[in-house]
Amino acid sequence: MAKHDEMTFLTPMGSRWFPDDAPPEGQRAALYRLAAAVRETIALLADTEAGEAALYEAATALETYNARLGQAPRHRGLWGYAESSNAGTPTGMFDSSPIIGAANPLSPPLSARIIDGRVEATATFGTPYEGPPASVHGGMIAAAFDEVLGMAQSTTGAGGMTGTLTIKYRNPTPLHREVRFVGWVERVEGRKIFARGTLHAGEILCAEADAIFITVDFSRMQEMARNR
Repeated sequence: MAKHDEMTFLTPMGSRWFPDDAPPEGQRAALYRLAAAVRETIALLADTEAGEAALYEAATALETYNARLGQAPRHRGLWGYAESSNAGTPTGMFDSSPIIGAANPLSPPLSARIIDGRVEATATFGTPYEGPPASVHGGMIAAAFDEVLGMAQSTTGAGGMTGTLTIKYRNPTPLHREVRFVGWVERVEGRKIFARGTLHAGEILCAEADAIFITVDFSRMQEMARNR
């Protein structure tokens, strides 16, 4: 995780956005563990042949736990960024992202890193993300591309938001097998940042993507965060 001062940046329009500090490390580790457990529950539920009694027993246990968790304080502030395109840096804290966030049980999650100025991300999509038989849902692929290309555009030092995202599906993307996304910036024209990406399963090209991101004045992001 980047330190707080490393996550601070100056946008082309001169506004600064300071995301809230990360939670204490012990609390963060507990969030990671709980999110992983919930993620496993989702995967098991999507693929189980358990009988009625076992399903009701599990539901009762989860309802009991949810009632206890619901008594804890809620409506916490933002911890870092929920998507990498907003950050203006590929090394911010993205724990809450529904695509790459380790603290978000909805994320697969993708594991991303920067290599030679490009984003390379790997993931293994399980049964909860199934669309065509034995294949990843196209909407999930689009969401993953949005995150990967958003991280790529943040390598320019400017935070932004998706303007357009075009996906070309070439072959089915297999479930239960590691796949690899690559994203990079093609060019910058004023406030527009053009990015491209590919998705492969081994040597098979599964999909390609083109996106245009629009640089955003971060005073607007600050206002959105306050209104949250």
